[in-house]
Amino acid sequence: MESGTAPSEHHMLSVKLWPPSHSTRLMLVERMTKNLTTPSIFSRKYGLLSTKEAEKDATKIEELAFAVADQHYKKEPDGDGSSAVQVYAKESSRLMLEVIKRGPTVKDEEVADKITIHENVFDISGGRRAFIDAEEADDILKPLREPGNSCTKICFSNRSFGMDAANVAAPILSSIKQQLTEVDLSDFVAGRPESEALEVMDLFSSALEGCQLRYLNLSNNALGEKGIRAFGALLKSQNNLEELYLINDGISEEAARAVSELVPSTEKLKVLQFHNNMTGDEGAYAISEIVKRSHALEDFRCSSTRVGVDGGVALAEALKTCTHLRKLDLRDNMFGVEAGVALSKALSLFAGLTEIYVSYLNLEDDGAEALANVLKESAPSLEVLEMAGNDITAKGAVSLAACIASKQLLTKLNLAENELKDEGAILIGKALGEGHGQLNEVDMSANAVRRAGARLLAQVVVKIPGFELLNINGNFISDEGIAEVKELFKSSPEKLGPLDENDPEGEDYDDEDQDQEEDEDEENAEDGNELDSKLKDLKI
Repeated sequence: MESGTAPSEHHMLSVKLWPPSHSTRLMLVERMTKNLTTPSIFSRKYGLLSTKEAEKDATKIEELAFAVADQHYKKEPDGDGSSAVQVYAKESSRLMLEVIKRGPTVKDEEVADKITIHENVFDISGGRRAFIDAEEADDILKPLREPGNSCTKICFSNRSFGMDAANVAAPILSSIKQQLTEVDLSDFVAGRPESEALEVMDLFSSALEGCQLRYLNLSNNALGEKGIRAFGALLKSQNNLEELYLINDGISEEAARAVSELVPSTEKLKVLQFHNNMTGDEGAYAISEIVKRSHALEDFRCSSTRVGVDGGVALAEALKTCTHLRKLDLRDNMFGVEAGVALSKALSLFAGLTEIYVSYLNLEDDGAEALANVLKESAPSLEVLEMAGNDITAKGAVSLAACIASKQLLTKLNLAENELKDEGAILIGKALGEGHGQLNEVDMSANAVRRAGARLLAQVVVKIPGFELLNINGNFISDEGIAEVKELFKSSPEKLGPLDENDPEGEDYDDEDQDQEEDEDEENAEDGNELDSKLKDLKI
């Protein structure tokens, strides 16, 4: 009998696919936003949504689909959640199709003009996101032909240029390039075949070659190495860039090397952003070379770029030259403890740091402690600290609490999706108890927090005059605990986030259970990725 396995043990070893993590839900919103803003046969018939409207619709779709799937799951609480995942995907797809067939809600007549001209800005990104032909380009760009126009900033985002429209725009841009200081060409070839898109990029690049820009935005163009090199003439001629944005551009290892090779000078660069690319470790090495040369850098974003341990260490080393850094965003990479420790050695040099985003980096306790210990002694003006999704336990909370207690100017704290439990939550709550009058947002969701931890957090933040939002959803708070928290916020209920995902009967694990769970995770890693696999092809 000793060798047998009890039924309850079989139940403990099952893999739960529901609910999806916060990062997975955000991923779905991003994917739907991209689908809703990509030209297609549907958009030609019903119209194309702007990025702003698509983001709003995608967020609403995900919330509705999640609610439907969650209700389905609650009716089958003993299941593994796979059927709920299917409902989630199907409902998201159904609602997205409804939005596409509805079309944009912001009609052309609601936008005073398709173009905006004020002070020195010329912006054609208003109105519906759509293809632009030669005739429309000639009409829209007329103000730039007028003698004495003083535009120094242009934005061609949200309108897709083909070669016919580009041939109209290029000579106009060439004629005014000496007065331009800011150029936004983000999302300006959407839906075009690659060959045509590259020709358009090359034409715009040649037209603008030699202008001396302080700001250049080439985001959302699926550039890859070919696209970066198509912009080679423009990039090579820039010696005064202060802001460079290459977000969601397919920046691979080769593309990152091309950027490093083509941009001749980064001495004045203050903002460098590479969010949502497929850079990886090798690409991170190339980005590190750019960072090393950017001594004036104040804002560096390299989030969701698939950078692992080695690339993370390289970036951390490169950042040591950026002593003026104020904002650092490295979220959603695969740094691990080693890269986290390497990053901590650079943090002591950033005396003016005001915002740091290091969520979802696999830091664990050791990496989190290393960062917290350094931040405690530096960055006196820190306002935003995000360290969600790093498997931080109550052990790591000790150093975190000491760091937080020293940050009197903190406005936002995000420690969601860790393993802090009551012990960690109480430590963090006490650290926020005095001298944090600027604090307006705390996120401690999905941390296995129970009644005592939730109550203490609520008691602390509700006393702060300007406080705006406490998120303690997705925890193990009892019904009595929820009632207590709501009572504390009875005079300002809008400051308490939703509590609908709390599980009053949530299981707490001892060390033996935790070891068993970790073994199970290793054995079922492939099954554990089923949620992402079910959602990855969600599109119309």
